Amino acid sequence: MDWFFKFPHMDDNSLRDLKKAIDDGFRGFTRSYGDIIEGFFSPLQHFLIASERFMLKTPWPIITLLILAIAYAATRSLRITAGCLATLMIIGYFDMWDDTMRTISMIFVCTVLSIAIGIPIGILMARSDRMQRVVNPVLDVMQTMPSFVYLIPVVMLLGIGKVPGLIAVVIYAIPPMIRLTDLGIRLVDKDVLEAADAFGADNRQKLFKVQLPLALPTIMAGINQTIMMALAMVVIASMIGVQGLGQPVLKAIANQYFTLGIFNGLAIVGIAIMFDRVSQAYGKRLQKHREIVHG
Repeated sequence: MDWFFKFPHMDDNSLRDLKKAIDDGFRGFTRSYGDIIEGFFSPLQHFLIASERFMLKTPWPIITLLILAIAYAATRSLRITAGCLATLMIIGYFDMWDDTMRTISMIFVCTVLSIAIGIPIGILMARSDRMQRVVNPVLDVMQTMPSFVYLIPVVMLLGIGKVPGLIAVVIYAIPPMIRLTDLGIRLVDKDVLEAADAFGADNRQKLFKVQLPLALPTIMAGINQTIMMALAMVVIASMIGVQGLGQPVLKAIANQYFTLGIFNGLAIVGIAIMFDRVSQAYGKRLQKHREIVHG
């Protein structure tokens, strides 16, 4: 009756041999193509370094004014802009400015990459049901996979550093961008598309002048979710050398520094609230504009 109480499983030796074969195969792939893959991501490293250097080398009043200008231009809200100013001042006052700038530069680069990769994939999914059926299970796996697991293959391929962390963050954060781009385009009113056809618009004109503008509020929601997930992953990516607010949190866990962890954790929360409020307010502005224009 052992089978009744103990689930039948693969023979231990066979399971060990299977795992060893997979590990050896991945190590062989890493040794053969690791340098090529590292060279492929070299422009990404330059982009990240340039972004971080700009955030760190630019005087803090200019960075603050730039962030406030972007916040006000996106929201047209003095209340949200004042909240951003207060958050930045508190972060700077408690000597977390440099780490915050590193984190913001990482989130900026991750968001740009997620938009550049996610929107085209979302467009392809919206245009093809077959593509959607293929990509959706992949996105399901990406969204349910434990975040720590993403660190294993990138470290084996590229080692410790900023670029492996950046790739892990993008992989973790990109699914909402793809899903909501697909959803936004599919939700465009069929009557509007028929009117575009009646006026002789081709597929490219319908995409860029009708579907994407009308789907923009939904796409903005995708960007918002991508930013939030990237912020969550940046802390975990500090385990493989990503600098920023995540490293003091990791240090606080290792050494039981309560105040260090709480302060840097609250700084991450402050940045997350800033990004969330600005992107949500911008999305609502786009939604209102669409309702006014299209009734």
